[in-house]
Amino acid sequence: MSAIYFYRIYETGTEINLDKLEQEISADHSISRRRFSRVKPSSIQLDTPPLLINLGTFTFSLEKQEIPLIARARIYDIGAVSICLFFEDRNHSDKIPLEDIALYFSGQQGLDQVFSLYVDMLINTLASYLEKITINLDFYEDYIIYCINNKEEISDPMIILMGEKTNFSPQMRQQVLNNTLSYSQDDFAIISWDSALLCDSEDPQDLQDLIEFANVQLLKLRYYDNLVARRMEKMYDDIEQAEKLSRYARLRRYRQIMSELMEIIGDITEVTEKIKNFIKITEDIYYARVYETTLRVLRTGQWSESLNRMISVIYQNYSLLSNEVNIQHSNFLEWIIIILIALEFIFAILQSII
Repeated sequence: MSAIYFYRIYETGTEINLDKLEQEISADHSISRRRFSRVKPSSIQLDTPPLLINLGTFTFSLEKQEIPLIARARIYDIGAVSICLFFEDRNHSDKIPLEDIALYFSGQQGLDQVFSLYVDMLINTLASYLEKITINLDFYEDYIIYCINNKEEISDPMIILMGEKTNFSPQMRQQVLNNTLSYSQDDFAIISWDSALLCDSEDPQDLQDLIEFANVQLLKLRYYDNLVARRMEKMYDDIEQAEKLSRYARLRRYRQIMSELMEIIGDITEVTEKIKNFIKITEDIYYARVYETTLRVLRTGQWSESLNRMISVIYQNYSLLSNEVNIQHSNFLEWIIIILIALEFIFAILQSII
């Protein structure tokens, strides 16, 4: 068998109650929940398995042959939607080599309108069951997974992974092929930054899902990195505007900003922890290595560090505002005490005169 899977993962901007959605949508649509088939249930822990919906088939013409791309969507409770278009040749009946198909669709070229079509279809499907669902077509993660049964099906993995035929340098080959993992002598997984090549005599669906899950995490980290960056810009603008106000109005505005910052910190901390703990691989060493390698190659660590740095800056600004408010509050209390003492003296003098 040879197969190609084209993924685009989108952000919805809100968490989704999958249990409720599953109950409501199951009567009208064919749906399922993902379960890992080649490992023990305790080996991979996924708190809320995504909900899978079949979306139909789209046919491409290539070299006078029809290439059917089957479409499916996965909905994640953390607020992400994955659209997958895939072509499978299970009987090796197709005369077009996998490399030619990979080159034709290199970089997912020619698939923009197809993905847009299925995103609209999914939105229309979910609109009846969710109060609000929006998908930004311009903000997504894309990834391609190629699957083969044996090494002889391809001449050079670099052609497929890089999407071009050229005389690759030894450095480029080393950079790409260094991320090769194997469980046995007959299988391997090569992980690249925008594609992966899986060779397995059995169904590699579990590995495909792990790679998809890693891309979901990357999308969520990117989304919240952008969200926090915008919030920080607003924070600096709010502080600058507050400094132009009178002292009383400025302190009141500082308190409002502090309340907003604490809300941001609470929300982002909660969601980033949920993203990091989205999936846990506890026992299967090979699956853990593939998953960790994918996270590393996708550079999710850098996005996580960026988020942590911005949260740290927000904490610092919160502390500065808190100190300023406390100082001004202390000064205000000191003046109140001074005034009260002065009034006591005045009353004492008036009583002595009377």
